[in-house]
Amino acid sequence: MQSRTNCLVKLSGDAFYGNVLDWIRELSTKHFVVVCVGGGTQINEAFAAAGFPIGKFGLLGRETKSFAERQLARDILEKNQISVQDTLAGNGVHVSVVIPVLDIGTVLCHINGDQFVLAAYHGFDIIYVVTTPERVADKEKFFAPYEKIRVIGFPNHR
Repeated sequence: MQSRTNCLVKLSGDAFYGNVLDWIRELSTKHFVVVCVGGGTQINEAFAAAGFPIGKFGLLGRETKSFAERQLARDILEKNQISVQDTLAGNGVHVSVVIPVLDIGTVLCHINGDQFVLAAYHGFDIIYVVTTPERVADKEKFFAPYEKIRVIGFPNHR
């Protein structure tokens, strides 16, 4: 018996709307699916509300200055993780849901979701980067050298 292929779905925190649920359900019938959920927009909003500077955002992602900032960012990502996980499970879709945060020796290390995808590249057979339609062209350009990565845009219908 041949095992199912591994599939990573990097899901923008702004893109879990509309037909994404049905699309992930369909993927999970063919592949072992791991969903990595982001939350940059929500983290920016939480930082502004807490009085933290949005800070520098480079290739590796958001630079934070304090544990409080890293913790708040992780809290937002975990809230998104729970929301996506519960929504999927409540609709009969059972996949693993992770966030792009490493805990290295108890130090929280946030990774930009796109960099997380690249770090996971060799472990997965298929990788989808799901974002809003406005971001598709930039993501396609960024991921062009990586043949296993496909970028898909889903409208944000909050």
